[in-house]
Amino acid sequence: MTLGESISVCFAKYATFSGRACRSEYWWFMLFIFLVSAAAISINDTVYGLVALGLLLPHLAVATRRLHDINKSAWWLLLGLIPIVNLVLVIWFCMKGVEGVNRFNEGIH
Repeated sequence: MTLGESISVCFAKYATFSGRACRSEYWWFMLFIFLVSAAAISINDTVYGLVALGLLLPHLAVATRRLHDINKSAWWLLLGLIPIVNLVLVIWFCMKGVEGVNRFNEGIH
């Protein structure tokens, strides 16, 4: 998946928390969020706040779908609230997804 495809899919599934997202979809969208956030913060804090608010839901949705791809529940996203322990999420987001069918959706890989 390319950067453009990832952005398109993530905005098409803006608030879709079911299904699965492959690694490239997740990481390209994270790069997009980083670049847009960096540009917005360079303008001013208000613009950054609006951008962050607008990207929060698709970020949570793609993170949920990414966890589903490795056969984990979205409740694991709460690890992101614990300093240092949240590195577990980064490791999981880097893992290859489950081949074939898992408990969250039919196989897509």
